[in-house]
Amino acid sequence: MKMIELALLAAGGVLGVFLRYGITKSPLLLGALSVNVLMVNVIGSFILGAFAVLSQQWNLDQKYAMFVAIGFCGGLTTMSSFALETANLADNKQYLLMAANILTNVGLSIGAIFGGRAITSVILEGGLK
Repeated sequence: MKMIELALLAAGGVLGVFLRYGITKSPLLLGALSVNVLMVNVIGSFILGAFAVLSQQWNLDQKYAMFVAIGFCGGLTTMSSFALETANLADNKQYLLMAANILTNVGLSIGAIFGGRAITSVILEGGLK
């Protein structure tokens, strides 16, 4: 790994972690379901989807992926917190909330990838491909 790639990866990761901390430091709960973790996962997925289109359309160098996709989005989103919250809901026998947590985090994050790609395509090309 080149020094510039390492620096971009680190810078993106630090920015993503700081944004995640800002969004998750004050818990927003919908019952026992954490909305904060859902928010960072969906926002990060949307950004990643938009970046995927930009990267392809503009033929961006791989170093930008180190900064945005791996560093920033990797630092922003949080699979481990999602997994812990899901396990805690199961431990407390809140199976309906556990299922809702899984479906919303996975479903909305995948939807955000498609949404980010679609919106960015519309902006860049004036229509979807």
